[in-house]
Amino acid sequence: MSEIITVGLDLAKNVFQVQGADGVGRAVLRKKLRRAQVLEFFSQLPSCVVAMEACGGAQFLGREIGERGHEGRLVPPAEVR
Repeated sequence: MSEIITVGLDLAKNVFQVQGADGVGRAVLRKKLRRAQVLEFFSQLPSCVVAMEACGGAQFLGREIGERGHEGRLVPPAEVR
């Protein structure tokens, strides 16, 4: 599997969608995670950039992911596709 450089995280109430991309931008990981699995998943993943839509829960989750060695970035809702 290629090295994951960027991870897109779609936040939801119970089921989160994760997509990892390599340096070229090609999707190398697609996964559904329950809320309880998210932090455990990022603890096992090598350091990368994690992008998520800015919302109420994103601030908390961004801090928690940052404590696990990743760089969290919040994307304005108008720019999320």
